[in-house]
Amino acid sequence: MATRITPLRLEAFEQLPKHARRCVYWEVDPPTVGTDDHLSDPEFEKEAWLSMVMLQWGSCGQLAVEECRDRTEGSDPGLEPTDEPCLGYAFYAPPRVVPRAGRFPTGPVSPDAVLLTTLGVESGPGSAELPGMLIAAVVGDLVRRGVRALEAFGRSPEVAELSDPARVPADAAPVMAALGDCSVGRCVLATDLLLDVGFVVVSPHTYFPRLRLELEQGLGWKADVEAALERLLQSAQLQQPVGAGANP
Repeated sequence: MATRITPLRLEAFEQLPKHARRCVYWEVDPPTVGTDDHLSDPEFEKEAWLSMVMLQWGSCGQLAVEECRDRTEGSDPGLEPTDEPCLGYAFYAPPRVVPRAGRFPTGPVSPDAVLLTTLGVESGPGSAELPGMLIAAVVGDLVRRGVRALEAFGRSPEVAELSDPARVPADAAPVMAALGDCSVGRCVLATDLLLDVGFVVVSPHTYFPRLRLELEQGLGWKADVEAALERLLQSAQLQQPVGAGANP
């Protein structure tokens, strides 16, 4: 099976898995919705957010697709087929356009960093390699755009202790609030996954640490990024398959 990583384009929105199209955990802050715990049309909200970010900032997603046979055998590389199965996806954006980023106890995101919000992989053959491949594509895009760092909020295994609402500490409550079929377990990246692909913790927290991947380090930043990409791809070979929402 040949896999292709490509920047997400708005016309490919329907290719995304159902949860990715409906997930608004990062894009909509629950207090702005009121007492309802759902939105009438989450897919519209997600597509509108993507459209806004792409218009104002540029590409904010990477899509992993299974290449169609006729494409790999010499079809026009300029074509953008919409029927290629989606194998995985990653979303990232400046923290100023991610409402949920301001609710994490380990915020704010560093002013020189872009925030990696979501990474999801569909289970199947070769899925263990996809997280590293997707993050490598994100890194490559950001390096070309002159971004210095990629940060993410992690979800530590101890979050399982918070299944009882009475045990949720005050600083974690805004993170736990969710809409529709969103949840911390599905929508926040696992800390171990981030560590495996080269992130380091820059703001510790029992449940929701903030992690960082440097993309520029003085005059040697190009070599450093190339080495980081190589580490990402190598570490992907060691990962276990990851389900949708990046749950190891």
